[in-house]
Amino acid sequence: MLKKSQYGDVIRFDSSRTIAGRGYYWSTAYLIDDVLIDTGCAYSASELVDALNGRNLVGIINTHTHEDHIGANGLLQEKHKGLEIFAHPLAIPVLKNPNEEQPMEFYRRMTWGIPRPSQAKPVQDGELIETEHYTFQVIYTPGHSADHICLYEHEHGWLFSGDLFVGGKDRATREGFDIWQVVGSLKRVVDLPMNILFPGCARIRENPKEAIRNKIQYLEETGSKVLELHQQRKSEKEIARTLFGGPMLVEAMTFGHFSRIHLVRSFLGSENVHNILS
Repeated sequence: MLKKSQYGDVIRFDSSRTIAGRGYYWSTAYLIDDVLIDTGCAYSASELVDALNGRNLVGIINTHTHEDHIGANGLLQEKHKGLEIFAHPLAIPVLKNPNEEQPMEFYRRMTWGIPRPSQAKPVQDGELIETEHYTFQVIYTPGHSADHICLYEHEHGWLFSGDLFVGGKDRATREGFDIWQVVGSLKRVVDLPMNILFPGCARIRENPKEAIRNKIQYLEETGSKVLELHQQRKSEKEIARTLFGGPMLVEAMTFGHFSRIHLVRSFLGSENVHNILS
């Protein structure tokens, strides 16, 4: 399923798998000056190709390589010969062979599908990518994934945040998530002159600084509580239940891959934790 909407010069595509006529677990791509930022999930790839029919697509920028953000890369590159894709250096081998380089759990394959391979070029931290009317600065923002980037348009104060910031208070996360890197990345972008935040899912936010600061505060305060309970020799399960409540449906649906326990482990596991809190 694909939904199209517009915010000024930015065209938004929300994509998901369709089950019984409904879409579930949406992800978002944006089109600016015939450049796509992310391409949604594989299940809606053909719909995105059709929606872009007649446009002279000139490039794709991937914020990271999770399957719900690169799903139409390969199909679009097949249709638009010579189409360039740009991504973090760590993303290049994953995009080339997503099924092997980024093995996906069953729930991920079922929810978002397996992306086709695509060829990409690396972008460096601070590099500028120019479209017809806009200039985007690449900002390395690891944490949600090691290859995550944000894109900042200085003149208009736009931040395309991928999955670095989508709002809400985290109560669970997937295995491999680095929560303290997320905090560091949020701190890196929060002081940018910013008017509009375009997330990788959820609503577009105007004047998003307060929301980002609130997120940083929540994560730091939660991290302190996790460390305090850990020092009291509480188990990971006890910490998870005390701070994040009882079992969650998403834990069962993902066979424990996305869970409160992994969030606790992320708070405890980073070598940067003491520097972040000091």
